[in-house]
Order: sequence, then C-alpha cells, then structure tokens
Amino acid sequence: MDMTVSRVDPGFEKDVMRCFQEQSYAIPARWLYDRQGSELFEQITELPEYYPTRTETSLLERYSAEVGEMSGTDRAVVEFGSGSSTKTPHLLSATHPAAYVPIDISGEFLAASAAQLQTQFPELPIYPLEADFMRRINLPSEVANMPKLGFFPGSTIGNMIARTSVDLLRFMRETLGTGSQLLIGFDRIKDTDTLVAAYDDSAGVTAQFSLNLLRRINREMAGTIPVDQFCHIAIWNDLYARIEIYLEVQADVHFTIGDNQFDIDKGQKIHIENSHKYGLRDARLMLRAGGWSPVREWSDERDYFSLILAEAHPFKNAP
Repeated sequence: MDMTVSRVDPGFEKDVMRCFQEQSYAIPARWLYDRQGSELFEQITELPEYYPTRTETSLLERYSAEVGEMSGTDRAVVEFGSGSSTKTPHLLSATHPAAYVPIDISGEFLAASAAQLQTQFPELPIYPLEADFMRRINLPSEVANMPKLGFFPGSTIGNMIARTSVDLLRFMRETLGTGSQLLIGFDRIKDTDTLVAAYDDSAGVTAQFSLNLLRRINREMAGTIPVDQFCHIAIWNDLYARIEIYLEVQADVHFTIGDNQFDIDKGQKIHIENSHKYGLRDARLMLRAGGWSPVREWSDERDYFSLILAEAHPFKNAP
C-alpha cells in the first residue's frame, strides 16, 4: 500500500471525513480527478464501450466551423474541467480565439496538457487556471475585456444532480458575463445495456478509476483503506435517468484515516458518481434555468449525444 502522504485539498478532506464520520457514504465525483484519476479517465475515453468521447469528438469535427461562424473569431475560449484538452483543438482551429483559458482542479495534469496544447497552437495565448469550477471564478486579467466562449464538453454536467447543475450554469454565466456564449455537451438517454457497458467496461479500467479514489485517500490523508476489499458497481436508475456508480465493500473492514478509526460492514456502498442522461428537451430546459438561452443544437445520427450552443442574454422581466 502506498503510504506516501501528499498535500491534501481542504475540500477533499472535508468531504471524505463527512462520508465516514457521518456515515453518509457518498463522496462528490470531482475528487476522482487527481493526477492518477485524470490519466485513468483518459484511458476510459479510448475504450470501445465508452461512446461519449468518440461521438462528441465527431460532432466537434463536423460542426466546430458552424460554431465559429456563430461566435466570431475574437473571443477567449474558456474550458471548464479541461482535463487533457484532447477535444479542444477542433474548437480552437475553427474559432480562431484571441486566447484560451483551460480550468481544471488537477493542477499538475492541467500544466502538462496546457504545455502540450501550446505546441499545437504556438501563437495562441494560453492561461491555465487551477480552480474548482463549481463556483464563480475570477478569470485571468488578460482576458477580462474579451468576449467569452465557454466550453464544457463530455456531458460533465451529468455528474451533478439537477439543482447543482443549474447552480453551476449560473456560476458559469457569472464567470463569463452577459453576452458570452457556452458550448456544452449532453449525453442522451439510450438503451440500458449500452449505458451500463460504458461505465463498467470489460477491461476493468473504469473500476480502477473508481478505486483510485480510495487510493487517493490513502496517499493524501494517511489512510489505510484496504482497497482490494472494495469493488466497482455501475447501475442504471431509470427513475432518475442516470448511471450510478458505487464502491461496495466485500467484507467487514477496519481502517484509519489519520488519527480516525472506522469500521464498515460488508455490503455497504459508497456512492461516488452519477451520470445523468437527457431527453430531447431536458437539456434546453436546464440551460434556461441556469440563465442561458439555447441558440443551436447538433446531434449524431443515433441521437446518442448532443452539443448545444447557448448565449447569456441580459435578464429581463417576463411579459
């Protein structure tokens, strides 16, 4: 077991301790994305079962030029949760932005991906920003007076419950400002077998991604969680239209986190992620609730995934 203790994010520590001390047995999905988690997720995107990345990338290849025509060429592209920025070149090539601001919670991974992207676009000013985008963010001063095009791919919005998703959209509006645009990806509802396979692949990469959360606790919080006693589970909850991911303990376990001792009984599940899927009108309704007006939508031939371009119009009273 890796007992090397690294710097711990106060928010991560708070959420982990709440999970075990209050026996809520839930940890927000954003903490899955440390350096190791981000690297594992990039492997997930290349799996045959994981259709979202391939489908969205195809949409960006096909329609980014239309996005560029509608957004203009003088905007700063601001990407929320940029990760490896593998989809971003399609958008940057088509929109010819004045600057690019990738935002990610994993600073080390962010720096590496920003440096790689800079080699592809040597003339483009890039301002990487390590931050939690689940709240309003102060963007770099260099882009303060530029019009903005927000970019939120991957249907990451689906990781949040509806209330949190709407709050996030409002924070994005505050971050980007009135008159800004947002290009956002939404995963569509489809058959259960396709959905479950995308989150429980045959090679077990998604399982390792989930279990890395426990390894992160051990690394950063001096934990002794027996990771080999937990297993990854993905189920479709039709009532909430979402994939739910859990870590289920396979035997009674005892472990410590720092000076705190915990016992968990066999069969207990820790809820670590949701991935909501959306009907044809659900995404547009959510955008409007978050202060964004949809102006154009693109989807693939199977309606597996959609991209929506929305604008932050000035607020006005209802007629």
